[in-house]
Amino acid sequence: MIDFGIDKLALIGAVALIVIGPERLPRVAKTVGVLLGKAQRYVSQVQSEVNRSIELEELQKVKQGLETAAHDLGHSVQAGLHDAQSALDGTAANGEAGSSTSFYNDLPTPSYHAIGTPLRKNWRLKRSATPLWYKQRQGVRRHVQSGAARVARFRPR
Repeated sequence: MIDFGIDKLALIGAVALIVIGPERLPRVAKTVGVLLGKAQRYVSQVQSEVNRSIELEELQKVKQGLETAAHDLGHSVQAGLHDAQSALDGTAANGEAGSSTSFYNDLPTPSYHAIGTPLRKNWRLKRSATPLWYKQRQGVRRHVQSGAARVARFRPR
């Protein structure tokens, strides 16, 4: 880009003072400043558009790579399942039924945390499965009540 030093700017200012004159120089300087500001904003907008398009292209490439990896993984899993199924079918055809059941017996049993959800995961469902007569006998609140409504409900007659 063009490199302006202090000496070059002073020379340009002196020439502009002589050519334009001292009366019109402030208006011209203001107009030039406004135009330079607009030019800088336009350049920054174009630059941000270019950056966004480059990032979008990179994201599309990453997405396409992930899709192909998932597709390849799916094919390899399907191939492994097909091989295991054919091996199981081959052992069942040979009459070795005991070996297939021992295969399932040899598998480790998963712990509670490996299976899935924690204990309080579905507590709302479990509370709603409790019978209404039991909730009434135990005094479980089924609806939200204000303090005044609760006092009025339990006030002795």
